[in-house]
Amino acid sequence: MSGPRPVRAPRGTELSALGWQQEAALRMLQNNLDPEVAEHPDKLVVYGGTGKAARDWRSFDAMVRTLRTLKQDETMLVQSGRPVGVMQTHEWAPRVLIANSNLVGDWANWEEFRRLEQAGLTMYGQMTAGSWIYIGTQGILQGTYETFAAVAAELHSLGKGGGTLAGTITLTAGLGGMGGAQPLAVTMNDGVAICIDCDPRAIERRIEHRYLDVKADSLDHALQLAVEARDARRPLSIGVLGNAADLLPQLLAMGAPIDIVTDQTSAHDPLAYLPTGVAFEDMASYAAKDPAGFTTRARESMARHVEAMVGFLDAGAEVFDYGNSIRGEARLAGYDRAFAFPGFVPAYIRPLFCEGKGPFRWAALSGDPADIAKTDKAILDLFPENESLARWIRMAGERVHFQGLPARICWLGYGERDKAGERFNDMVASGELAAPLAIGRDHLDCGSVASPYRETEAMLDGSDAIADWPLLNAMVNVASGASWVSLHHGGGVGMGRSIHAGQVTVADGTKLGGEKIRRVLTNDPGMGVIRHVDAGYEIAESVADERDVRVPMREGEAT
Repeated sequence: MSGPRPVRAPRGTELSALGWQQEAALRMLQNNLDPEVAEHPDKLVVYGGTGKAARDWRSFDAMVRTLRTLKQDETMLVQSGRPVGVMQTHEWAPRVLIANSNLVGDWANWEEFRRLEQAGLTMYGQMTAGSWIYIGTQGILQGTYETFAAVAAELHSLGKGGGTLAGTITLTAGLGGMGGAQPLAVTMNDGVAICIDCDPRAIERRIEHRYLDVKADSLDHALQLAVEARDARRPLSIGVLGNAADLLPQLLAMGAPIDIVTDQTSAHDPLAYLPTGVAFEDMASYAAKDPAGFTTRARESMARHVEAMVGFLDAGAEVFDYGNSIRGEARLAGYDRAFAFPGFVPAYIRPLFCEGKGPFRWAALSGDPADIAKTDKAILDLFPENESLARWIRMAGERVHFQGLPARICWLGYGERDKAGERFNDMVASGELAAPLAIGRDHLDCGSVASPYRETEAMLDGSDAIADWPLLNAMVNVASGASWVSLHHGGGVGMGRSIHAGQVTVADGTKLGGEKIRRVLTNDPGMGVIRHVDAGYEIAESVADERDVRVPMREGEAT
């Protein structure tokens, strides 16, 4: 019978499928479950507490088997982690279409989802877990780095600091697959970070992968190390074992000199957040035995956690939600000041979205780190005027540990992603790269998500909850020739709170591959520009005018 076993993507140029489009999907599915990549690979969980790559091991085996026999004019259909059909399509069509966790409105809640999940009818795909383009903690690292850079700029504009995080202490929690990027993102911006997690394995893993510098012996020890590093203006990240709902209030009561506060615990799913008074070792059994009681206690703990964050805000700290829905959960527990601080997108990131910028990423299917080094150089050659990008690429090359297949992420915008993709395809065609690349992105992108507690919070025109945009994004990527396209519900913030789409396009060195890349990597970020033009953002309107993005409602109007 099919069951847990170690999974690792093949390396090299030998195909086990009928073409590189199928081989890429196969390898990226397997890569998501590599023990170096996944949080709990034996349970098919990739990241975010419960985000899975496949519904069950039988479904995983069926997807692997099907991808190996899938023809160049066929498309595999995946319904919440299970392959349900193969259809004859055409060579421009995606080889895989994925829909994960989608429920009809009135049924889109955790209780109904868990009933269906227990019946074996669905799974939680998160964002890049169920769409097979997770690349480990690096996948969120540059976005986190950019966010903290924006925080530093905001503090500088208020007369606090010199434009970096040097001389500041950031307090946060969560060192899982996404939150684990926080300590390195802070130190890359020259700051000091205190990072709390209840799972000792998460702290050890971040230290092993060089995302976290040290583990403190106690809360007092962490504060001592932080203050010493801050005073020396020396970057340092410090892990602390404990429950954030206990430790944040303690630090607030101590009058700890905290400058910045955020959070990346798995608060989007109450069953993945440890309630106060519960031992970490008892968490899984308690959640399984009494999910309703566990949820109530978890939300009460989140309210304490958020109340402490608001306390730091009142004391003068820069405080923001990093998109895990902890404010919404705290409000459900009765805390009425849960939304006293903003989400990170409206506070810092939306101007980038208006330019069609977002988390562009690629993985070397060869498994050879030299391929990533060569693509890094290509990015530097393509965009020599972008000093921030160049700094990121150099730092990533020096400091980022690869998990699974070597990969890179960098934020590129409309008119940039297609240039990078076409250059990569030429490098594959010429033999400069050992094998093709899988080019994708996070679902957290400029025009691919509706999420009123995160990416679309506080839209200028009030369109936070309009979900047409991710549906249009998925359809335009199918029409443009992406290799696989996904449409998910609930990623990042939980069931009932988001709808989002993703795409992956393979640079296989062929002429057809190049034509697909040009269309997909133009139209995909173009969705971000038109979405923000439609919402009334002047930055997006300027980008559309400068880069000839057609917006019918603006054509023929008097200027």
